[in-house]
Amino acid sequence: MSINERFCRSSYLLGEENLSLLQTKTVVLFGLGGVGSYIAEALARTGIGRLILVDHDHIARSNINRQLFALESTIGQLKTEAARARLLDINPDLQLEVYPLFFSEETASSLPLDEADYLVDAIDTVTAKLFLAEYAYHHQIPLLSAMGAGNKLDPTQFKITDITKTSMCPLAKAMRTALRKRKIPHLKVVYSPEPPAASFLPADPEKKGSRPAPGSLAYVPSVMGLIMASEVIRDLCNGA
Repeated sequence: MSINERFCRSSYLLGEENLSLLQTKTVVLFGLGGVGSYIAEALARTGIGRLILVDHDHIARSNINRQLFALESTIGQLKTEAARARLLDINPDLQLEVYPLFFSEETASSLPLDEADYLVDAIDTVTAKLFLAEYAYHHQIPLLSAMGAGNKLDPTQFKITDITKTSMCPLAKAMRTALRKRKIPHLKVVYSPEPPAASFLPADPEKKGSRPAPGSLAYVPSVMGLIMASEVIRDLCNGA
């Protein structure tokens, strides 16, 4: 398989053999928010052959500060449709499939998960993350999972590690506990040990006990997404 001009600069670093290999691979990405949108774009720009995107949500104006597909012109669109338009403009040869659904045990059968070479988790919901981790573990499909990027200020602190080695991340803590109960010993994650920053959002006296939406900055979830894309590419090239 020849490398076209679109990916020639990538081939200078990865080699033509690896670029040809990537064009045969299928990656399923769950979540197209601040982290997932950058994963999707990086994979498309690096020459993944088949990309399957799963996200049920629509684009809101509050997404614009951090999500790649969120623009004034795309507000109200399904994230999967906004992603489709942009990614096919990057690489018209990309085999792109979109599933605008909420991933769960009930909807998993709608997806061609058994065709995946790699699963990538950029989901916010713990229940969905846990089910995906169980599926990947029992079906022996490589999985990389994003931990918390909200309320973080320093993108240089993100690390790739096993879930058992994480700290200072409330989402990772909840996942560690739940995975132990499910007898899943390992999960490759990207996380930050940076303590969550305090929010300037004033407390709402009418909503006692409720948690405000996490704060976010353009340069934090994007970096996490690019780190995750780099790990997926390296794993696929190295035969993971």
